[in-house]
Amino acid sequence: MGQPTAWRAYVHIADALRQRLLDGTLSAGALLPSESALSAEFGVVRNTVRRALGALESEGLIETLPGRGRVVKVPGDDASPRLAYRRIAADLRGAIERGDHASGGQLPSESSLMTTYGVSRGTARQALAELATAGLVESIQGRGWFVRTR
Repeated sequence: MGQPTAWRAYVHIADALRQRLLDGTLSAGALLPSESALSAEFGVVRNTVRRALGALESEGLIETLPGRGRVVKVPGDDASPRLAYRRIAADLRGAIERGDHASGGQLPSESSLMTTYGVSRGTARQALAELATAGLVESIQGRGWFVRTR
């Protein structure tokens, strides 16, 4: 097969990456190479790579995890990473309502939430910010997140 034309390059890239998924070169849960690495490998600009990755994502073969990059989707795993902060917030809210975290007590750190849930710092912060907006927790500069005293 000859060099693809510029307007069809993304199809060639998507096909090549799809083949890597099928032959196991990229296994479930594996992190894909960065856009810049793929751009260099295929000799195209990043927008062309993004278009190819977008096609694979729309097919449900890969997903974008904020703060991590693009990963090969695990078959049968339909949990949306974009909603991970809501799951964390719901878990923390439940713990607060059950009394697992007393009024005025310190919550797990962002780093701890990152490790526990396998998410980025931004996702952990977003969960805590949602609870702050609901008036359940507050951030004390330099000390961490605490359950609001009632």
